[in-house]
Amino acid sequence: MRILALDTSTEYCSVALWHDGEIRSRCELVGQKHSEMLMPMLDELLQEACVKVTQCDGIAFGMGPGSFTGVRIACGVTQGLALGADLPVAGICTLEALAEGSGKAKVIAALDARMGEVYHAVYEKNADGWAAVCEPSLYKPEAVPVIEGDDWFGTGSGFAAHGEVLQERYARRLLGVNGAAIPQAASIVVLGATKFAQNKGVDAALALPLYLRDKVALKTSERQNQSGHEKK
Repeated sequence: MRILALDTSTEYCSVALWHDGEIRSRCELVGQKHSEMLMPMLDELLQEACVKVTQCDGIAFGMGPGSFTGVRIACGVTQGLALGADLPVAGICTLEALAEGSGKAKVIAALDARMGEVYHAVYEKNADGWAAVCEPSLYKPEAVPVIEGDDWFGTGSGFAAHGEVLQERYARRLLGVNGAAIPQAASIVVLGATKFAQNKGVDAALALPLYLRDKVALKTSERQNQSGHEKK
């Protein structure tokens, strides 16, 4: 089974190819240049592996949460490739990708959502894969759900941006933190391969983003009002 994966949900751009358990991947810091860098990275990866998109069995993509523009790029490219090659797709939550990439079994995943908030989810690994203890949602750092048990691992940019608040919130329940961790296609392709093996791929038209913020864009006046409320 060959699975192609891509992620553009952060300032990094990453691609990966799964071939019967062997993974090839690329990851680069591109800032806002995902639309320029993604296709050349995919082409380079496929050429190195001597594989064509039409020879793949499915495409997995980071569906969010993350950068509004970045997530839309991932969805658009996935739809285009999948429609052209008549392939199924699988959207993977970037928070679950963080959990997969952590190498731990009990994970608190948090991405910086800007505007003083974090995208947050809690996962625990079992024989069937990752089980969500707390489903992906948007919170103020001081309001993230309290969880039971010890030996949880914190991962993601939310811990870099709001580490003091989050670590205080979780008191002594954390065994470690990696605030530099990012969602990567290398993790997304592993989760995607599992979905496709279970026949959970969907039509390319359903390559849709996961937005956790009801209103993803604010007018200047609304931002100023919100800033004023936060200062009170």
